[in-house]
Amino acid sequence: MLFLLLLAGVAPTLLATPRNDSSDDSLNRFLAHTSRQADYRGTRRLEAENGSRRGWLDVTTEYAAATGFRYQVTAEGGSDYMRKKVLRAVLDGERGVVAAGEDTRSTLARTNYTFQPNGIDDEGFARVLMSPRRKERALVAGVMLLRPDQGELVRVEGRLAKNPSFWVRNVDIVRKYERIGGVVVPVSMDSKAHIRFLGAATFHMTYTYAEINGQPVPPASSPPPSPSGQSTPSTPPQ
Repeated sequence: MLFLLLLAGVAPTLLATPRNDSSDDSLNRFLAHTSRQADYRGTRRLEAENGSRRGWLDVTTEYAAATGFRYQVTAEGGSDYMRKKVLRAVLDGERGVVAAGEDTRSTLARTNYTFQPNGIDDEGFARVLMSPRRKERALVAGVMLLRPDQGELVRVEGRLAKNPSFWVRNVDIVRKYERIGGVVVPVSMDSKAHIRFLGAATFHMTYTYAEINGQPVPPASSPPPSPSGQSTPSTPPQ
């Protein structure tokens, strides 16, 4: 039951901000910038559920080109199985992908995808269809949404091009991005999948940044909501 490569997504990138309203030009602006992984420090909240099994982790995370990706669990609760087999596996998988230099194989670039502009949606975002060039579990078949005036990434929605394992199939994901400290970074990821013999499973992760590229990030006014919209404990239940 592993979501190991879901997190090897788009590297945070610096983007220009000239105005244009067509999805074609939005795609060109998005692809024109040079992607690079930003150094950062922050925290994440991870939650997973499968039937009656539920688990969560609070972790500190950091990435630097010289040291790679590191994490430390600061609080946890719920199912031991979900925490060890799913949530820690996600983080260990991300660490392994970065260490092996495999994160570039999942970036939103022409080396990994073919793209087709698909107009402007009801929210005013430019839609771009994404077709993976290879059947790999780190690639997503679906759509990305861009800000038309900037070519700035807002959201990625779709299904993994390949099932992560014999046990996990039909993995649908939604990644959301925001510009923080001059860099476009992921702020949340939701996933649904079918686990063989166990049924449907869900995964949710939110990101909070303390520092990006050596610059402090002001704290947010309130923490991100849980998937249910209710607040969740940040320390293990008594």
